[in-house]
Amino acid sequence: MRGQFEGYTIVFDLDGTLVNTAPDLLEALNHVLTRAKFAPVTLEAIATMIGHGARAMIVKGMENQGYSPAGEELNQYFADFLEYYAAHISDHSHPFEGVEAALDTLAEQGAVLAVCTNKKQHLSDQLLTALGLAERFQAIVGADSVPASKPDGDHILRAVKAAGGRTDRAIMVGDSRTDERAARNAGLPFVFVPFGYEEETPDQIGPDVVVDHYSDLVSALSDLIG
Repeated sequence: MRGQFEGYTIVFDLDGTLVNTAPDLLEALNHVLTRAKFAPVTLEAIATMIGHGARAMIVKGMENQGYSPAGEELNQYFADFLEYYAAHISDHSHPFEGVEAALDTLAEQGAVLAVCTNKKQHLSDQLLTALGLAERFQAIVGADSVPASKPDGDHILRAVKAAGGRTDRAIMVGDSRTDERAARNAGLPFVFVPFGYEEETPDQIGPDVVVDHYSDLVSALSDLIG
């Protein structure tokens, strides 16, 4: 018996969509800040910067304290961040509630699953493996594995192809404006999860579907594909 998602590829963003990575990203940022003699910051101060990458978080964390790092100095802070983060990548990070069950149901119903993330490839692989999620995906495509990352739609399309899926039967699930733009640029429907790190509201983002909890994802996707 064919599952209802047979022939479809569901592509997921990583940070803020599949996994709550904020606690470990914050610890890595505060490691950099305190080593550089700055005060640590709270999650509230940098939460909306998480989707923009580590450099943006470092700059935000220091600008809040009256300093703007740039050039080689910023590169060194970034290197320090990556070294610490890689060593502590899954200390506190965890899948959002209901993720595993939703992924399993989609797979049982024939869906091909992929990850399209602006996280570096080796960190994406490391995190998903540490959390026991990696084997659920036919492809994991990080930012440094493609010519242009999200919001370039080609990033998503490459993830679909890497998973062995069809680009005319794919859906993007993400938590940010960057994900929405990438989905639109790829010509794909976009499902928004508002519990991630985006400061814009669902009304501002304008997704095809909003899913507030992973327990609602499968039915929402079913409705979307008709």
